[in-house]
Amino acid sequence: MAQTASGDSQTRDSFTSRTAFIIACIGSAVGLSGIWLFPYRVSQLGGAAFLIPYLFFVVLLGLTGVVGEMSFGRAMGCGPMGAFGKALELRGVPHATRIGKAIGIVPVLAALGIAIGYTVVLGWFLKYLFAAATGTLLTQPDMGAYFGRFTGDFGSIGWHAAALIITLAVMVLGISRGIERLNKVMMPLFFVLFCVLLVRVAMLPGAIDGYAYLFMPRWEALANPQTWVLALGQAFFGLSLAGGGTLVYGSYLKKDVNVVSSARNVVVFSTLAAVLSAMVVVPAVFAFGADTQAGPPLLFIVLPQVFEEMPFGGLFCFVFFLAVACAAITSLVNLYEPPIEALQQQARLPRWAAVAIVAAVSMGVGAFIENGDAVSAWMDAVSIYAIPLGALIAAVMFFWVCPKGFASKQAQMGREKPVGAWFEFMGRYLFVPLTAIVIILGIVLGGIG
Repeated sequence: MAQTASGDSQTRDSFTSRTAFIIACIGSAVGLSGIWLFPYRVSQLGGAAFLIPYLFFVVLLGLTGVVGEMSFGRAMGCGPMGAFGKALELRGVPHATRIGKAIGIVPVLAALGIAIGYTVVLGWFLKYLFAAATGTLLTQPDMGAYFGRFTGDFGSIGWHAAALIITLAVMVLGISRGIERLNKVMMPLFFVLFCVLLVRVAMLPGAIDGYAYLFMPRWEALANPQTWVLALGQAFFGLSLAGGGTLVYGSYLKKDVNVVSSARNVVVFSTLAAVLSAMVVVPAVFAFGADTQAGPPLLFIVLPQVFEEMPFGGLFCFVFFLAVACAAITSLVNLYEPPIEALQQQARLPRWAAVAIVAAVSMGVGAFIENGDAVSAWMDAVSIYAIPLGALIAAVMFFWVCPKGFASKQAQMGREKPVGAWFEFMGRYLFVPLTAIVIILGIVLGGIG
């Protein structure tokens, strides 16, 4: 078994260093969930008080789920379709490979499904980025009508196609030459650009009131169950737990990398990115008297109106949408990697052919959900049902199906300090039930992430 996993990993591309792997995982976690939803939720649900349940869940899920998916992928040297089969083999299950492939298709299709919707949204960001660069965005008389014009049926085919081409062109190059290099450029750029925006926003008249609103805890929110439920959803989806992307990234990981330390860095930087986004968005919106409770339309309708009122607003509008596009692209490559890896591993296709098939499917399906309502419904369905189900299956496979002690041994690899019994215990009795709860709450409440 170990020889098989090792043999697979030797023929696979891999990250060139621990730092490259961490940056790629941070890139997958720093996405639209943190930039799009976090500022809205922290404003809506108690300000700084929201950070208490959020930080609790993000640490808990990071040290169990993120470590688990990284370790699982590295141990098996393949994506979920192969990894699940190998886990069942360790238990002596008949027809383990066939069953593993059948079950493993869930996180693979979940990743592809959410990537298809994400690509449509990235197309919108590219449109806004181009309009900001040419100076036409902030001259629109009605920002809501402008947004509506290209979010109708087949309204953004060109930008949608551009988003797909940019993302998959990187992926054709593979892990070390494509995904790794992309993240090494775009993740530092994202943080630099948002720091520039942070300084500019801090100088706005009235920004101090926005910071007070953002960071002044409204403790009564902690008595509201919704605060805890949405904090769980924000942490879960913000860490890219799906049994797919992080697991596949782990399969490209060398044996001497400390995954516990790597997961800790992912938790820290994804949280930092979310808080940084809130510190830019909320005070800026607050300073100009806009609605902080506008929800997701905040980015496409409210914020451009804010930039329009701001001195040198055109420049900072361009900087903002460039930073958001960086985050979206790095998340997308993580989402597209599971289906590409599955086609390479299971169908024995060359990488370029796997990328071409995924591109055709993505464009073919995505073109019919370019309508804003349609893509929202599509992404809600995938995130409610498929993504947490994929994460649950992967967690059950790693923490329950694999023999006792296997998970701890794999997490220990590359680490001098002992992991301890806490890891497997928390994985089995906290992370697995929490993931099941995410599924149940998502279905009952119509989505929590």
